Amino acid sequence: MSQTDLAALTPGLAGTTATDRPALMRKVALRLLPLLVVGYIVNYLDRVNVSFAALTMNHDLGLTASAYGLGAGMFFIAYLLGEVPSNLIMQRVGARRWIARIMISWGIVSGLTATISGETSFYVLRFLLGIAEAGFFPGIILYLTWWFPAAYRARIIGMFMAAAPFAVVIGAPISGFVLGLDGLAGLRGWQWLFLLEAVPSVLLGFFMLVYLIDRPEQARWLDPAERDWLADRLAQERAEREKHVQWGVVEALLHPRMLILTVAYIGAAMTNYGLSLWTPQIVKAFGGLSNVEVGFISALPYLCATVGMILWNLHSDRTQERTWHVAGAALLTAVGFAGCTLLHAPVLVVASLCVAAIGSFSLVSCFWTLPAAFLSGTAAAAGFAVINAVGSGVGGFAGPYIIGVLRDRTGSFQLALLPIAIAPVVTAVIVVAMGRQATTRQ
Repeated sequence: MSQTDLAALTPGLAGTTATDRPALMRKVALRLLPLLVVGYIVNYLDRVNVSFAALTMNHDLGLTASAYGLGAGMFFIAYLLGEVPSNLIMQRVGARRWIARIMISWGIVSGLTATISGETSFYVLRFLLGIAEAGFFPGIILYLTWWFPAAYRARIIGMFMAAAPFAVVIGAPISGFVLGLDGLAGLRGWQWLFLLEAVPSVLLGFFMLVYLIDRPEQARWLDPAERDWLADRLAQERAEREKHVQWGVVEALLHPRMLILTVAYIGAAMTNYGLSLWTPQIVKAFGGLSNVEVGFISALPYLCATVGMILWNLHSDRTQERTWHVAGAALLTAVGFAGCTLLHAPVLVVASLCVAAIGSFSLVSCFWTLPAAFLSGTAAAAGFAVINAVGSGVGGFAGPYIIGVLRDRTGSFQLALLPIAIAPVVTAVIVVAMGRQATTRQ
């Protein structure tokens, strides 16, 4: 993260004179974000490295596109089951121990994926990986709300989530090279990919256990005045939200606004994971490309998304507008995927993937400002987990699986991507309707 990005964390906040607010927020960001970003880079690599492994693994194991899509999506079914319990446990035991546990366990399971021998073992290991990773992403989103006041959250979440596309920028070329290790020590290249990319997760998990701090009140690296101001500011915001509505877990989970946001997030997840888990094979279908070349070309959309989502979320914070930033990102995603379905020249398809990636990653990052505006405490822990669990579980399963089935039946990625172009339009309509309803009630 550059000093320019950190300098953006400086909007004025009323209510303090002794503490240098911009310096405080830069200090917090410098302390927490680099480690969390690295953690999410490793997390996203372990989640989507199967998309690069598939370039040779599918042939070696005899997996059809439908079987691969089903196995890739099994991860998200497990995710759906584990998210809410994971976040509620983190709320009780703290982020330090729980996030470390998640990282160590998913690293072990990811490494074991190198042992798969067919469809059944592929499905089982992907399901177990989903169980192991469940709670990491919504847990970090919840953790950031424990440290950053509302005025900073879109850009902070955007900077954190920029790790996802940046992980592919780094991982795509590396994955292409690792696949070239085929035959070393009697292992296939895709097996080396799972093994080598699992090690950083375990090491980072142990580091998180030592380095991470649960709450501002416990941060010895902050001055007493800084700790007091930040803790008071966050407590005031929480009290202000609860003054209007104070929900328990059950009330939060059954509230219509939560249910609507969950449905909206399904469309966001369909596009995001459909893109992430199929891009290398879409590029490979151009023909005549080595795995290394596929890796570099596949990285281009994510490079664009890394920059685009940071700027998108920064603008949302500066204008303090959420609804149209979320809906606009959804529509941009739809335009990108529509381009993939209508255009055939490889250069134009890659350009369309770039547009889709900018929109998709901006959508899933800016989206989290919506539930954060009205949830707090245990309700926030459960609410973030439910939205991510159901959204990622249903959307993350449906997106890759639908693409795989339609690819097998039509032989074309153009037609296979059509449903993925429609999903974000539904998300945009829901978010705008919700925003208008909230404005009318005010």
